[in-house]
Amino acid sequence: MIHEVRGDILLSHAQVIAHGVAPDDHFNHGLALSLGEQWPAMVKDFRHYCHTAQPKSGNAWVWSGAMSKRIVNLLTHEALHGPGSGSGRATTKYVNEALRELRYLLENDKFTSLALPRLATGAGGLDWDVVRPLVAHHLGELALPIYIYTHYEKGIQAIEPRPG
Repeated sequence: MIHEVRGDILLSHAQVIAHGVAPDDHFNHGLALSLGEQWPAMVKDFRHYCHTAQPKSGNAWVWSGAMSKRIVNLLTHEALHGPGSGSGRATTKYVNEALRELRYLLENDKFTSLALPRLATGAGGLDWDVVRPLVAHHLGELALPIYIYTHYEKGIQAIEPRPG
């Protein structure tokens, strides 16, 4: 079940935080930057993964951190175009494919909760009114709580409803 919340996604109690990036992302702005500052090992591991696996847009990659926290890097953006270039743009095609993979991961890895930003709307450049129905389509029927952080409030713990 989906809950829209306000607050700092980095303070979420959800087992999984998912966010959108490009293959070979530099993690240099937005939520990716904040996640990379909190978990620098994730950025190093993601770069190694991209170098060895050469993933395509539309894929998902899971990183396991301390205290059972998982970060799902959803490759919702086009690939970057060389060193120092900005992040590629997100597309609804890649968002759809990545959300399909995310649903598969959530169902098969028995995750208990998910925190998600307004996916692909910052650096990705998509409109939330276009992305929201895609999130609802792919994740809306799942039994686990899904917290969509619709408004970022730095340092503020969101009220995340617990399953009843």
